[in-house]
Amino acid sequence: MRILVVEDDVNLNRQLSEALREAGYVVDQAFDGEEGHFLGDTEPYDAVILDIGLPEMDGITVVEKWRSTGKGMPVLMLTARDRWSDKVAGIDAGADDYVAKPFHMEEVLARVRALIRRAAGHSSSELICGPVRLDTKASKATVNGVAMKLTSHEFRLLSYLMHHMGEVVSRTELIEHMYDQDFDRDSNTIEVFVGRLRKKIGVDLIETVRGLGYRMQAPDNVR
Repeated sequence: MRILVVEDDVNLNRQLSEALREAGYVVDQAFDGEEGHFLGDTEPYDAVILDIGLPEMDGITVVEKWRSTGKGMPVLMLTARDRWSDKVAGIDAGADDYVAKPFHMEEVLARVRALIRRAAGHSSSELICGPVRLDTKASKATVNGVAMKLTSHEFRLLSYLMHHMGEVVSRTELIEHMYDQDFDRDSNTIEVFVGRLRKKIGVDLIETVRGLGYRMQAPDNVR
């Protein structure tokens, strides 16, 4: 899962980014509204954390521009605690949720998880596919109750496939959501990670859809 953090406070941007990376997300950073708008307009993100009070272009304008061009990624707006009007303006502009500063990092992480789940059509923090369970809160996966030992890339791959269970996901889409913008992307590595995941899961849950990509679904639905 790939997140964009748009916050001009360098320390807060760093703290948010570090917490998200520790939680297993890929993170891109922007420090003003114009840069944030450009990244959100040109790169695919599973969620965006966006401050309202940004230089160059304020957060309200950024989210309005995204929505006007059909960008639908979930947006969590950061607002000042005593400015209720900013919260209303953010939601009306197209933000999906907000957190008032100062905030607890765990609240931000919880809201990001919820936004990503809802965007993918899931209501629970635990995703289940056959014997595989993914705890999005704890960033852990199990098979038949036994914890899986996954690398960061394997976890990201499994997480994305399980958030999009039943859907065909292309290699390009997986690459875009598993690596940040500066990573040297190689589509061949996806096949390697899929192969490793299949061995660790031990059940045929990840289907190769020839010419299109991969689909993860429960055994009863696997063709």
